[in-house]
Amino acid sequence: MFIWSYWKTIWFRPASPSKMFGLPRAEKELFEREERAEVQQEVLKKVVRNLPVYTRTAGGAVRYCDPCQVIKPDRCHHCSTCEICVLKMDHHCPWVNNCVGFSNYKFFILFLGYASLYCAVLCATVVQYFIKFWTNELADTPAKFHILFLFFVAALFFISILSLLGYHLWLVGKNRTTIEAFRAPVFSNGPDKNGFSLGFSRNMAEVFGDQAKYWFVPVFSSLGDGQSFLTRLIHVDPEQTNSVLQQNGKSTAEGETDTSVLSNSIQHTVDNSKGKIDGGQTVSVTMESEP
Repeated sequence: MFIWSYWKTIWFRPASPSKMFGLPRAEKELFEREERAEVQQEVLKKVVRNLPVYTRTAGGAVRYCDPCQVIKPDRCHHCSTCEICVLKMDHHCPWVNNCVGFSNYKFFILFLGYASLYCAVLCATVVQYFIKFWTNELADTPAKFHILFLFFVAALFFISILSLLGYHLWLVGKNRTTIEAFRAPVFSNGPDKNGFSLGFSRNMAEVFGDQAKYWFVPVFSSLGDGQSFLTRLIHVDPEQTNSVLQQNGKSTAEGETDTSVLSNSIQHTVDNSKGKIDGGQTVSVTMESEP
């Protein structure tokens, strides 16, 4: 399981934004021809109205990647090492020589989990010989130094990997990436470090899936498409609850509002304001803020 998850983490190509986030031909020509930043932003804002993108730069501008020539989806960042935009990018990991993001984040966490377990098993099986080494009960052969080396390396890796695993499980529970933990995503109302948090169980399901039988197996089971994400909806009108809070990618019931684009037609708003959904219906949305 350790080798399987490590292999999947290395060889699973990071997911990039689809063509829908590229500029149409006319807007692209206008964008490239224009030198004024404010006019370029107007072009981007016109295009982004039809996209499920709600985060902005710290200055309030639409996030656009010049090398990839795409509007960045929420939680997407450009990796200078891989030279591509990575969906829900967490970090570029030199240990696996790959970007850790939406497509392989589950594999990365399983890799850390099974690596920790592997090191723990090594320590548990070698500790008796490690004790005999210090009590001079071990046969005086060169192999005893191998045992000493193995125990120390396994113990050191266990402590370091377990710490990293604990940190990433905490991030999953909060529905944050490493990047978002250091720099909160910016919405129309300002930075919000918990903007994508939907509660512990739904946060875990977003990474590991909603079927428990796949949680510990290195197969892709994460929810959504990595290009659009639900934001925190604390209060929703009762008649809209089922259609708004459904799982990513699931179809709506008959007669309910169409939320086929991962329910992200809901705007990220504050102070009990009314947000419009496609189809003209409205929902009341409030934000939960932490001290």
